[in-house]
Amino acid sequence: MQHFPVYLDLTSRRVVLCGNGDMALAKLRLIARTSARLELFAPAPEPDLLQAAAELGAALHQRLPVAGDLAKAALVYTALGDEGDAAIARLARSEGVLVNVVDNLEASDFITPSIVDRAPLTVAIATEGAAPVLARAIKTDLEARLPQGLGALTRAGKGFRHAAEALPQGRRRRDFWADYYFDAGPKVLAEVGEELLDHALHDLLARHLARAPRPGRVDLVGAGPGDPELMTLRARRLLDAADVVIHDRLVPQQILDLARREAVFIAMGKEGFGPSASQAEINAAMIAHARAGAQVVRLKAGDPTVFARLDEETEALDAAGVDWAVVPGITAASAAAAAIGTSLTRRARNSDLRILTAHDLEGFAEQDWRALARPGAVAAIYMGLRASRFLQGRLLMHGADAATPVTAVENASRPNQRVLATRLDRMATDLGAEPPTGPVVLLFGLAPKRAAEVAANAALPLEELA
Repeated sequence: MQHFPVYLDLTSRRVVLCGNGDMALAKLRLIARTSARLELFAPAPEPDLLQAAAELGAALHQRLPVAGDLAKAALVYTALGDEGDAAIARLARSEGVLVNVVDNLEASDFITPSIVDRAPLTVAIATEGAAPVLARAIKTDLEARLPQGLGALTRAGKGFRHAAEALPQGRRRRDFWADYYFDAGPKVLAEVGEELLDHALHDLLARHLARAPRPGRVDLVGAGPGDPELMTLRARRLLDAADVVIHDRLVPQQILDLARREAVFIAMGKEGFGPSASQAEINAAMIAHARAGAQVVRLKAGDPTVFARLDEETEALDAAGVDWAVVPGITAASAAAAAIGTSLTRRARNSDLRILTAHDLEGFAEQDWRALARPGAVAAIYMGLRASRFLQGRLLMHGADAATPVTAVENASRPNQRVLATRLDRMATDLGAEPPTGPVVLLFGLAPKRAAEVAANAALPLEELA
């Protein structure tokens, strides 16, 4: 992020605009929406600029600024459109004032975003100069989505913030405001108008003060394989409402960023063959926060019902008397199969599918290897990288075809996804030659859709298989 977005209080502060023409006129009208004291420097102002300055109450100087004119200004805009912009920029900076050279990103100290104005609610959209057409399209979309009445709702809410402090800070106060903005407020605005919003707020506050606090709870949520766009709508909604997020190490930061910034984030993942939080510690953290009244999201990579110790956690929550629910997610096996463009099951090929984990080596060693070695068998093997040589030996020992395709998918669905296509008798060697560092799913019996002809000969990254 090159430009940090902030909202600057311009109440009674000087904002200076230098220039003439359409760009200066557009900036004048934009800045006039604020409560700043506007000053316009224009040596030969055109009639429409003169008229706008008079209507908007901007102090007009029909000359260029000189030393001292820009002192103590909050911001300076220059839209002269020639070498005069550089002189104005130097003068502003000599006075310690930030300057924006209109339509010149490199020469500017700050940028002005596209703005959706539902004052006091405002939405700013900026692309750091990379894609102004995209910013404009987003603005147009938001203009259509955000009703004009939001301004009235937010004005009434702003004036009521002090009264709402009668509710404890945290979830109870957030529930009150959510009730107002998404239910009670819009109904009153539509039925009787803005003048009764304050009355509605007082009634709503009285009802919320009389309510008993909602008990804490835990939602065990699947984050999916890593791509935020593959999360369910319910998972996104719960994450946005969470007071506490207890997450696995495999949940990427892009997904954690979807939660409220004020939420408490606790990294308590279990890592195969590495340092881990104990299951007892994870259970204790969930229970403690829920008993304290928090809405807890136990965020798990993939699907909570697949190799995620779900039963151990729900049994602990039941024993503690904590309410809970499970939200499924896309599991890594599905994401891996999608990455190579093939299905996990297919008529006349495999009537069943095995989903295995190599993390529990004792349980892994007790598989029905003879059944898995039959022609057409398919298995998705989680955390199988370290056990690849063991897997290869057992399957070959029980009669599996040495040429059976095996595909390793690393970081399925993520930007750094990598696909390694190999065959059973070469699997351990090929995986060792290009060892993955991220989470890997081994798809036994499956080859990338567009690479069946090469999978038997070499290990190739997916980009070479297209």
